Amino acid sequence: MSDASYDAGREARVHAVDEVLPAPKLITLGFQHVLVMYAGAIAVPLIVGRALNLPPEEVAFLISADLFVCGIVSIIQSFGATQYFGIKLPVMMGVTFASVGPMVAIATSMPGHEGARALFGSIIAAGIIGILIAPVISKMLRFFPPVVTGTLILTIGISLMPIGINWIFGLQVGPTAPNVVDPEAAAWLESARAAGDVPASVALAATVPNPLYASGRNILIALLVLGTILVVSRYAKGFLANIAVLVGIAVGGVAAAMLGMMHFDKVASAQWFALIKPLHFGMPTFDPIMILTMLLVMLVTMIESTGMFLALGDMCKKPITQKSLAAGLRADGLGTAIGGLFNTFPYTSFSQNVGLVGVTGIRSRYVCVAGGAIMIVLGLIPKMGALVESLPTTVLGGAGLVMFGMVAATGVRILSRVDFAGNRHNLFIVAISIGMGMIPMIAPHFNQWMPHAIHPLIHSGILLAAITAVLLNWFYNGAPSVDEAEMREAGHAADI
Repeated sequence: MSDASYDAGREARVHAVDEVLPAPKLITLGFQHVLVMYAGAIAVPLIVGRALNLPPEEVAFLISADLFVCGIVSIIQSFGATQYFGIKLPVMMGVTFASVGPMVAIATSMPGHEGARALFGSIIAAGIIGILIAPVISKMLRFFPPVVTGTLILTIGISLMPIGINWIFGLQVGPTAPNVVDPEAAAWLESARAAGDVPASVALAATVPNPLYASGRNILIALLVLGTILVVSRYAKGFLANIAVLVGIAVGGVAAAMLGMMHFDKVASAQWFALIKPLHFGMPTFDPIMILTMLLVMLVTMIESTGMFLALGDMCKKPITQKSLAAGLRADGLGTAIGGLFNTFPYTSFSQNVGLVGVTGIRSRYVCVAGGAIMIVLGLIPKMGALVESLPTTVLGGAGLVMFGMVAATGVRILSRVDFAGNRHNLFIVAISIGMGMIPMIAPHFNQWMPHAIHPLIHSGILLAAITAVLLNWFYNGAPSVDEAEMREAGHAADI
């Protein structure tokens, strides 16, 4: 047998997920993943650090620690530390936004180093419990037939769209966002609060955006990025076509710099090297109520991660089994425990990177291993992290439309395999579940009269859609037995 024949036979036996690309390609594709997730990765430590009233240098430390742990956990999840940890798919891990509300509430009630120790103690405990309950959660996989899976992934894609759109137009979000509200509505709210007619927790949504919202410059740059991605993906060949998103972001970054939208003051002031030390704020403390709160966040994260893993499995043509799902969910728990140890937060698979896999068609998990290594370097070298952070979010917005839309399209593709003609009840499942999933996005303050204890559960549209779809599928189609689920899984693998 010739060497060429042997290599061809070997390539046929290696799944695309397990393919090891040449180092230059791995680094380039990994950097593309990093750029896509970077803005989301640094947002949470900024918000929580400010809520804790930490000085600027310690908020900067939180950002570096977060990037460092993002890298470690991404490697664990993608490469697979052992057979018990890691989904072994191209996954980039980042702080889940489902944890922001509860963490800000904890930080506000107990600011400073004392609050940080209590917060990180609750995160460590929730992560350890998450590791223990992962096998139990993974047994729910049989309740996720294509009608549920497709609906959930479609909801994930639609829920991501506001992020990309806000990136484009420049709407700032978060506790410190300087968005303007209707002054008459604000005056009414204050008087209603003073009279006791409205609880103090009721918030007023911004009805008038900031003055720079949807500026022509932002829109033009986003269109430039989107146009570049489309042209490169249409006409380029080979590796260049695979990095269409990176090329689009690079072109948009150059245009933004030429227009004076990129500022490098933070790059100049940032350190060249900073060691990430565990327990930076001292020994953690363990408050039962805080632990319970973060455990609820952990449960939400695991349900959302299940949807992400199913989407990735479909994109990568590699079916998710109960065993592999348990390993992925354990890695979520392990990553969260490591996060608390290194002064950061709960971790989950970043959905924008799932969309990037669909855009590029590159399914190798080693790309995300390389991306994790790059994140570790960014965490240890703050000056490099500051350089990437200087990229305006409007540049990412043009790419976000493509990537987030790809997640939604994957859901549509899965739903195309569902029998709607012979079973019209499936239409009810999809319609109602998507509607429930849209509630937090369309009416973010719908929970203002509800107990704060359940806010982490009902604030996630993905979780609402998942619960609704599972219950409606059980109501209309019955709960599948373990044998039926195994037959469906085997049939899916045969189709692939």
